[in-house]
Amino acid sequence: MDRAERLRPLLLSLVVLGAFLLAWHAATRATGGATDLDPEYAALMGAQVTAGASAMPGPREVAAELWSHVRDPFYDAGPNDKGIGIQLGYSIARVLFGYAVAVLVAIPLGFLIGMSPLVSRALDPYIQILKPVSPLAWMPLALYTIKDSNASAVFVIFICSVWPMLVNTAFGVAAVRREWLNVARTLEVPAWKRALTVILPAAAPTILTGMRISIGIAWLVIVAAEMLVGGTGIGYFVWNEWNNLSIVNVIIAILFIGVVGMLLDQMLAAATRWVTFPE
Repeated sequence: MDRAERLRPLLLSLVVLGAFLLAWHAATRATGGATDLDPEYAALMGAQVTAGASAMPGPREVAAELWSHVRDPFYDAGPNDKGIGIQLGYSIARVLFGYAVAVLVAIPLGFLIGMSPLVSRALDPYIQILKPVSPLAWMPLALYTIKDSNASAVFVIFICSVWPMLVNTAFGVAAVRREWLNVARTLEVPAWKRALTVILPAAAPTILTGMRISIGIAWLVIVAAEMLVGGTGIGYFVWNEWNNLSIVNVIIAILFIGVVGMLLDQMLAAATRWVTFPE
């Protein structure tokens, strides 16, 4: 692919971004529109809204506030006033811890299910019942039993992360070509060595795809979980800024959530490409 071919998607992306920003700016500069904040609601919430002004901030206001967050992301002025870098750090730590525990549980169990039809048939009803349950439905039970909001959020991340990895691992292991396994048995390769040297390399792309799906779901769920438990985290930051009627900060938080989610996804996507096409 030549340089022009590589630049064309970037240029198109920049055109789309520019069109979006122009449309956003024009919409927020319109007066008397449907986005005006109701005066009675504004008075009730203590908001100061100029008559006829749009309730939605424009890109210039968001950019100015974004720069202030980027300039000092780790300030700590008390329980309800921490920098967005600190809030993201809490959320990322919770996600990575719950996700790591899910990896330790889901991948070995997925290997067992994929290698043993008996275990697969025995556990399948439980997996099919528990998999569709919303992770947030576990939050009240976790809070009641664990009695710690931070540990409860980590538990919810574990629950939502474990199923895609478990199902993909079991599928990838079960789909390994029988000929390879038969050759390993003919050579009297022990079962544990077959799992590491034959099954794992063959199933690795499918396993990593499950891990990639899981990290995306985990990052989605942590925002909602932190809105429920409060205290710290980017989800709590969003909810707290909404309570303060700071729509600018809500938009900025959404932007940061998207960027961090993209980075987490791209790291696992790169690992998947490396395993699939090691050259």
